[in-house]
Amino acid sequence: MICPFCRHDDSRVVDSRPIEDGTQIRRRRECPECLQRFSTQEVALLNIIKRSGATEPFSREKVLVGVRKACQGRPVNEDDLVLLAQRVEETLRSTGQAEIEAQEVGLAILAPLRELDEVAYLRYASVYRNFTSLEDFEGEIALLRALPSSTKAASSTTNSPADNRLSI
Repeated sequence: MICPFCRHDDSRVVDSRPIEDGTQIRRRRECPECLQRFSTQEVALLNIIKRSGATEPFSREKVLVGVRKACQGRPVNEDDLVLLAQRVEETLRSTGQAEIEAQEVGLAILAPLRELDEVAYLRYASVYRNFTSLEDFEGEIALLRALPSSTKAASSTTNSPADNRLSI
């Protein structure tokens, strides 16, 4: 690493610490020439290959923008959306690949979004999968009914208001 003070082409790592949920490393360095200390940050690159063939760095913000549109008017808070974007990034990074197709990003969004809100999931899936007819929606709704999400299954085990009524 080049020293930002004297431009010497070498430095020594004094300390390393993970930051940003472990996706980055902060390194404290010292220049052997001028003895000045400076910090650097290292990030594992994750590039997205778009349909056009162009590549761009992964952006949690882009995930959030798309998911916010699907969740518009739904009872979903911002913290849940941030956690969803983090889960998507973790899923993509866990593949160990430095470049991932844009299609894979969309697939990584679908499962956690379904757990968060099924209506938002249906909205997102309709755009992502390019639904063109009512049959496309009906087919996806049939899948939602056939395979309940984990949050829906968990909430069905709790008491409903009907269970709390007194019997006469």
